[in-house]
Amino acid sequence: MGLLDHLSAQRAQYTPYLGLLYIALALLALLILLNPIRLIRKARKPPRHRSVAIVVLGDVGRSPRMMYHAESFAGMGWETFLVGYRGSKLIPSLLEAPHVREIYLREPPAFISKLPRLAFLLWAPYKILFQVYTVLQTLLGELPYPPEFILVQNPPSIPTLALVQLCCWLHGSKLIVDWHNLGYTILGLRLGKSNPVVWVAKMCVDVLLVSHRDSGKQEGDWAARRFEMTFGRKAYAHLFVTHAMQEVLVKDWKLEGIKAVLHDRPPAHFHPSETTEIHDLFTRLDLTSAGVDFFPPYRAPLSTPLTQLKDSSDLSPSAAVSPLFGNTLPRLRPDRPALVVSSTSWTPDEDFALLLNAMAFYEKRARAANDPPSTRGISAASKAAGAGKGGKGEKLPKILVIVTGKGPLRDKFMEDIEECQKLWRWVRCVPMWLEAADYPVLLGSADVGVSLHTSSSALDLPMKIVDMFGCGLPVCALGFDCLDELVKEGENGLIFRNALELAAQLEALLKGFPQARELKKLREGLEHQSSAKAKDGERWNTWGEEWDRVVKPIVIHRPGVQ
Repeated sequence: MGLLDHLSAQRAQYTPYLGLLYIALALLALLILLNPIRLIRKARKPPRHRSVAIVVLGDVGRSPRMMYHAESFAGMGWETFLVGYRGSKLIPSLLEAPHVREIYLREPPAFISKLPRLAFLLWAPYKILFQVYTVLQTLLGELPYPPEFILVQNPPSIPTLALVQLCCWLHGSKLIVDWHNLGYTILGLRLGKSNPVVWVAKMCVDVLLVSHRDSGKQEGDWAARRFEMTFGRKAYAHLFVTHAMQEVLVKDWKLEGIKAVLHDRPPAHFHPSETTEIHDLFTRLDLTSAGVDFFPPYRAPLSTPLTQLKDSSDLSPSAAVSPLFGNTLPRLRPDRPALVVSSTSWTPDEDFALLLNAMAFYEKRARAANDPPSTRGISAASKAAGAGKGGKGEKLPKILVIVTGKGPLRDKFMEDIEECQKLWRWVRCVPMWLEAADYPVLLGSADVGVSLHTSSSALDLPMKIVDMFGCGLPVCALGFDCLDELVKEGENGLIFRNALELAAQLEALLKGFPQARELKKLREGLEHQSSAKAKDGERWNTWGEEWDRVVKPIVIHRPGVQ
């Protein structure tokens, strides 16, 4: 039996003692690294009115909801501190906003995550200790004054929730917890119950909360769930992304404080793209991995796979001429491929095999639709001459699938795709990472969006669908509980359960492209959803409108807030 197997077999006996050892070492190190007397004295200053610290224990640039919070607070003239890790660029509108100051946390040493499992097990507590130190040092030592509010993103829950509770107690600040999802469900999904991080979390909770143990729970899940429940229960206010999440947490966790649902909504700069924006973007995108032969002939900057320039004399006198292109305006090409976009973080909560299989099914159906048995083996010239005789709307277009985002599973997925694409004629898939300014332009350029998100808690909703709707993009979404709070079947999108259903939906929506009737119906549904004609409670408003309706009354203490 190996050392790790032996340790696991004896875990129940020594877990409390190791937990005590780790906590004692952590407290000793904190006393050495921090000057608690100085920090507490500084923390005891009264909070500054109309100020907020927004805390993200992650890459701030990849936390759009928290950036939108910061922009909304700053728009009211509040001093806003955005605390998190440096990484992706912030959205341009936030960089230009007054009253916003970014305070970046120091990253844990990178070598810890690359250690072998046994060495990582020994170093993992010190990684958590490093996070504890940097968060406390920042919130208690680097902020120029205690903020009136501390707004924290959850998850991650460990150790964030405990730290912000401590800082609020020392500062006298009011805590707002923004519940995006449940941290313990993500921890178990991504790491597994036997992962050292989950194990360390369990040991610490065994020591701190042993009297409350629920023996019916799995060990790793119980530890993280108990931590999240204990330190997330009490707050000045709780924000939820869905009504389902609010109902479950209020009932099961007995949350205390103001409780409100703040649905994700896109900011105002998410909108359907103009042809000039599409042309400019696709002159810059690298699509060489799709192969030159897949696209209609093009030559940038005069043409792209989706657009081509035309002389402005073809337009009516009232038409505007874009200064980007001088005397010409771009237009969408009738021979373009359909553009399908899927946004992802490349994590285990998204089924990439499903997307791969759906693309394979679509390839098969496109061959059957475009190369019927009666014409197989006929020359390309003969088929071209007979094109259009087989009934308008029956043909299927080529599809270019762009998958955006960064994450750990990207390389494996692309290896599988590259093997398949050697045999495909009607489908190409290209991975891409876009800057914040280009991402909404890509969504606004697309014909269909695909969401593979499966909620680890079945209580949250994917932000990517919100972004797509903001850009007028109909969505095919993998179904799960509470998705109907966002996707209305047949009105703004379609819901699938497996690869065959997704392929069938793409076929139905794109048949006869670019004059695709079913796709046009969904686009009209999205337009109605955003119009003044939509019913109360169904109208698709912007982030600013939703934030002013839900959060603003909470933070400015208007009468009637419950």
